[in-house]
Amino acid sequence: MNSPDLPPGAWPWMHDLGRWLGSWMFLPFYRVHIHHRERIPAHGPVVVVANHSAFVDGPLLFGLLGRRAVFWVKQEMFSGVAGWGLRRIGQLPVRRGVADRRPLTAAIGVLRGGGLVGVFPEGTRGSGDVAAAEHGAAWLARTSGATVLPVVSRGTRPPDGSGRRWRPRVDIVVGEPLTVPAGGGRAGLVAATETVRAELATMVRELDDIRSKT
Repeated sequence: MNSPDLPPGAWPWMHDLGRWLGSWMFLPFYRVHIHHRERIPAHGPVVVVANHSAFVDGPLLFGLLGRRAVFWVKQEMFSGVAGWGLRRIGQLPVRRGVADRRPLTAAIGVLRGGGLVGVFPEGTRGSGDVAAAEHGAAWLARTSGATVLPVVSRGTRPPDGSGRRWRPRVDIVVGEPLTVPAGGGRAGLVAATETVRAELATMVRELDDIRSKT
């Protein structure tokens, strides 16, 4: 049976099982500290925007947000058993660099059903400092009227040259919810994207500063 906060084809029971597994499966490998979890809206449409520096960022957030979460995931992950599982837990494939409205339409459906959609605006893994951002997250929020929730994490990616670490500390900070205005055409979308990018970049700098002193 379909659930309004998940895309068609998802199995709600499998999604919930996956979230339960994700809520603890990384604890043996990371010392995870979540700051301001109370800022996550318990209900209603939300677009989570997060920085992206390691593969584990998506699965980690999926398990720790405390509610059903539908993430945009690169198309290359949707093959074989892994692809079948991702579709069953409601994740959406995105072809990077290709104009494709299907993930946009599916995500809008989730948001209009009161769900939560997760997007990494940088578009790919990198340093996670959010020096640039794509327009998808802002477009979703403006089109659906959803709240934007910025989330940043540090510690999932080893410092350059440091190699593998034993149970590194990972800090995840949930920011204050944002509202991006609709209207204004292309210029409005560009402005909304910059608002999201700047908020994430500021949060990353602040978190880096805190971590450097501990």
